Amino acid sequence: MRRQHAFTPSLLALAISGALGGPALAQPPIEDAPLLTEDTVLVQGKAYRHTATKSALAPEKTPQGISVVDRETLDQRSMDSVAEALRYVPGVHTELRGGAVGRLDLFNIRGFINYQNFYDGLPLTYNDWNLQPQIDAFALEQVDVFKGPTSVLYGAMPPGGMVNLIAKQPSNQPFHELTLSGGSHDLREGSFESRGALRDDGSLNYSLVALGRKQDGQAETSEEERYLIAPALDWHISDRTLLNLNLYYQQDPSAGIYTTLPASGLFKDNVNGRLPADIYSGDANWNTYDREVLMLGYKLNHELNDDWTLLQNLRFMDASAYQENSYGMGLGADQRTLTRRAYLTDEASRSWAIDNQLSGRLRSGALEHNLLLGVDYTRLNSDIRYEDGEIPAIDLFAPDNHLVRPGDIAFSSSYSSDFRLSTRQAGFYLQDQVRLDRLVLIAGGRYDRYQGKEQGRKYGARADNMVEQDKFSFRVGALYELPGGFSPFVSYAEGFEPITGQDRHGKTFDPTTSQQWEAGVKYQSADRRHQGTLSAFHITKQNEPTRDPNGSPYDKTQAGEVQAKGLELEAKSYLTDNLSLAASLTLMDMAFSKDESGELLGKTPVWVPERQASLWANYDLFEGALAGTALGVGVRYVGKTQMDTLNTDQVPAYTLVDLALGYDLGYLNADWDGARLQLSASNLFDKRYYSCFDDSNCWFGAERELKASLSYRF
Repeated sequence: MRRQHAFTPSLLALAISGALGGPALAQPPIEDAPLLTEDTVLVQGKAYRHTATKSALAPEKTPQGISVVDRETLDQRSMDSVAEALRYVPGVHTELRGGAVGRLDLFNIRGFINYQNFYDGLPLTYNDWNLQPQIDAFALEQVDVFKGPTSVLYGAMPPGGMVNLIAKQPSNQPFHELTLSGGSHDLREGSFESRGALRDDGSLNYSLVALGRKQDGQAETSEEERYLIAPALDWHISDRTLLNLNLYYQQDPSAGIYTTLPASGLFKDNVNGRLPADIYSGDANWNTYDREVLMLGYKLNHELNDDWTLLQNLRFMDASAYQENSYGMGLGADQRTLTRRAYLTDEASRSWAIDNQLSGRLRSGALEHNLLLGVDYTRLNSDIRYEDGEIPAIDLFAPDNHLVRPGDIAFSSSYSSDFRLSTRQAGFYLQDQVRLDRLVLIAGGRYDRYQGKEQGRKYGARADNMVEQDKFSFRVGALYELPGGFSPFVSYAEGFEPITGQDRHGKTFDPTTSQQWEAGVKYQSADRRHQGTLSAFHITKQNEPTRDPNGSPYDKTQAGEVQAKGLELEAKSYLTDNLSLAASLTLMDMAFSKDESGELLGKTPVWVPERQASLWANYDLFEGALAGTALGVGVRYVGKTQMDTLNTDQVPAYTLVDLALGYDLGYLNADWDGARLQLSASNLFDKRYYSCFDDSNCWFGAERELKASLSYRF
């Protein structure tokens, strides 16, 4: 099927434009939107809620930063993971543990580390150890990045923001696509996607995505393997009632490596030379990460009348992960011998998450209120086993990755752990969006109750710890739509995170708290071809645990405070029907503003670059000999980061180039209509770059990766 990709705003584009700053008018409800174009995929059904407001109404202006990566962008740039999808988003720093570690999507937003994503509005429950569900990018329709504290809507979250992964949804529009891929590291991948109506009246629609992928890891002797299937069903019980049933199953028999390397030999001098990017400090006989995740859920959306709607979103998760790994204990005087220890973890988690929302619209004269009342609850039980023992050292400059004999490892009883972690969190929230002509106001508040409990044996000692914490959070904001497409805004938001543990006096820690002030302007042209957001933010986080100066090196106190100030710019423009540009810029200033020990005062946390910038250009050819060709080129810059918490050295900055080339084979031969060839290159010039936590724990960035895909739509 030959398609011209001239700019035509789809429903998805309209939703995104509203979140990023639309024209000075309200969009019609999704149900009343124009008919879809041939290539448009409807992903916002009646159960869809916009991440920044949890609203099913047409996108309103949001007085807080939000970025959206849609499916078209994911496909254009051949992004296989959430971390890759966030590479070009302002305020987000990805690949904190380098390119060889792909078993988790670890990143920070506005300087604050995020360990937990949301999937279709519900948390991917994480047990704070090694069992973290990871959604494959192929199963996603879009990725929302909601900036700043988001606790009013989502409870316990880091103050930098949160990521909500939107799943592919059923549709009554038939779509089927098969894709085969190959590439670097002996990549072999096959994927299939299908959706359509099961009944002629459109009352029963389905969606199905499935994928299998296997390749060698970047590090020597390592492998990566994944299989997933994610079906979903929409049942329109009546004109006012929709039931969505969804399942996500993923198995990762192998997930690369998780070991680190010393900075010496990477970007710091070493008398033995430089280490290669595929170096592995672990052992092939003791490197396993086998993860299995099953999630079952439903969404029930019922319109009580024309103004009020009830949504219940529920998901059950059953997951497990078994790991055999090693870690370095320090580089020898010869700067080549690394002392190591082995460890294993065996983890299993079960969780429930539910979010009940009642939303409605009230009118009072010239005022229109969009009210939201919600109650959510999350429950997690996780069984965790940990063992630790000595293994032979390794020569990094003449590595033998087959030194370990698993049966010979003597595990230490002082590190042995076998305990259960149980957490409960309940939240009650209320939000009101008020519109008065061109003025949009938003205010919301939330009360959370958190309980965490550990029982069993932890690091050789009996563990019986209970933490109970509660917190009230609120946010307010205002946005005004000026003529010409500019919309200045200002907002204040609060957040919190539960903290387990206690100080040396036995006092249980309080939850960390945070506040953000943000102001900026959003722009969108009347024809929706040009849009952008410029925002300045100031985040303060209190009760950050730091070392107790009067205790042992392991004692903590909550006298720490961190401040992050920054400027973000995001712009997208269709300069012509052929050429589109997407640019971003981030300037950050982050440091400890309080620290009782005095060691961290004025210091910048690790993994926080002062500057980041990116530019992506797409050019489509519709005529001539090369008609059907789409070329994309991206450049991303990440500035220097601190090598350790004391800021004794810096990790070098880097600039990477990415390339994507697509061709619609239907232009070459009408019999091949529906077939498409896609070539992509990440880190095209194979630039060496790094990430560090301290001098002994560093990682290589991702090497150049080439990928070729052949897809067929029918």
